Amino acid sequence: MAVQRRGAPGDVLGLCRGDAASARWVLDCKTKPTPTGLDITGPYVQGRPGARFVYLSWGTVDGEDGFDMFRRAKLMWDGVDPATAEAASAAGRITARLGLTDARGNPLCAAVRPPLIEWSA
Repeated sequence: MAVQRRGAPGDVLGLCRGDAASARWVLDCKTKPTPTGLDITGPYVQGRPGARFVYLSWGTVDGEDGFDMFRRAKLMWDGVDPATAEAASAAGRITARLGLTDARGNPLCAAVRPPLIEWSA
């Protein structure tokens, strides 16, 4: 699993094993105020303003370290409450904690919002 770069499904950050006990990624992002709250952008932030997310991509790796994605989860920015978003912007950091598998033990996929993900500043 890894985080997918915007517009480049095969370009991933922080490739790690799907059965790892934990995984951690650090993404460079910027925020700017808008009339409806904060907008977040960066090379690994997907979607249009008001519908931003980060792709957590699951895939296989070939012998030449090529990544072939087969499933992905959208970590939805709209699931961050405004107070946490403001505190994170002021601190320059936001943390997302989530399980990596679904109720059946498969890789987590689809749009992920609380309570499946916990955002904190």
